[in-house]
Amino acid sequence: MLIDITLKITPEMVTDAHGNEKKSLAGHLGTHFDVMNKEFPLEYTRRAGILFDVSHVKGRDIDICDINPDRIKEHSFAAFYTGFIETEGYGSIKYFKEHPQLSDALIDALLKRKVSIIGIDFAGVRRGKEHSLKDQYCADHQVFIVENLCNLKEILNRDSDFTVHTYPMNYAGMTGLPCRVIAEFYEA
Repeated sequence: MLIDITLKITPEMVTDAHGNEKKSLAGHLGTHFDVMNKEFPLEYTRRAGILFDVSHVKGRDIDICDINPDRIKEHSFAAFYTGFIETEGYGSIKYFKEHPQLSDALIDALLKRKVSIIGIDFAGVRRGKEHSLKDQYCADHQVFIVENLCNLKEILNRDSDFTVHTYPMNYAGMTGLPCRVIAEFYEA
């Protein structure tokens, strides 16, 4: 079974995003990687998936105590479901400026466990000036961030393991790479 966790872009969403976020014009529209100044390794296109339900966390950073860190596996695609993209909708000022964020301690724990990709259903692992700095910090550790995932709720209640397929556009010299992200389940 395949579940598309890529945000489907409409012309209205493009207009809203361009009006509220300058970077959305150059590779940062919809579901995308923040690849920074690195090359996306082809072996990262297929990774074991882990999904953490952190939708209960409100009014503070999502921290290591909000997940079971023992579930974090090396070379995995670690995704975080907050429900923010569903409740706020993509493209508004609030979506880009008031989204949830991961704590520095949680990000460091993910890097220490050598995940390959961090996936989120909001606009960035950190807000404001910290956004690009943390993207670069992760990229420097060979960890890439995929922003603006959707349909993660469809994955929550499944008991089976899943694989995440991520295929970014083959652009050069860009800090953001639009991509298609598919969760694949193997059902008996």
